[in-house]
Amino acid sequence: MARTNDFRTVVATGFWRDNIALVQMLGLCPLLAVTTSVVNGLALGLATAGVLTLTNTVISMMRRALIPFVRIPLFVLIIAALVTCIDLLTNALLDDLHQILGLFIPLIVTNCAVLAQAETVASRKSVGEALTAGLATGLGFLAVLVTLGALRELLGHGTLFAGMPMLVGAGAAWLQMKLPFDGMLVAILPPGAFFGMAALLAMRNRLTRERAAPAAAPETTADTAQ
Repeated sequence: MARTNDFRTVVATGFWRDNIALVQMLGLCPLLAVTTSVVNGLALGLATAGVLTLTNTVISMMRRALIPFVRIPLFVLIIAALVTCIDLLTNALLDDLHQILGLFIPLIVTNCAVLAQAETVASRKSVGEALTAGLATGLGFLAVLVTLGALRELLGHGTLFAGMPMLVGAGAAWLQMKLPFDGMLVAILPPGAFFGMAALLAMRNRLTRERAAPAAAPETTADTAQ
């Protein structure tokens, strides 16, 4: 039971409580620039989640052999190697999508959240816990990218899931939806990214307060009774 609770805590922390976009406010440059559609956010989110998971796993496996004063350069080297592999793989298999994402896949190397995970989690935890933390953190970032991309695509283009065949093949063409309006230009411009991010932050803060309120209520009642 204790291990199950620990697993849930790690997942909740990475995905929600310490979400790298909505709480730590890291990786905002690619998040705001790329999320003009669901497919763009999904592609970059998958790449980032893959790097986080693999980086945590590799570093955790070799944590006992690390020399402390050279650990940071080694972390960066591992991250850069994995990002390069993903970039080359995307270029080979998803060329059209790779051209749209441009430099934002290589820029994963500069995402402080990846290095922070390597330093605070992977180098100190077991392989299973490090892998779980990396995956949960990556999925939390992916969820924000996809949600913001869907919001901006819906309001800016009047479409949803447009371009999905670039990611998963021609069989996904049926997913594309065309809504009966052309959208608002501001939603796909930089101000639209900030407006959308502000809306997601406000939504998360509201949900967090609503979940915290029932926990605080019994304590208040007990104090009153005393």
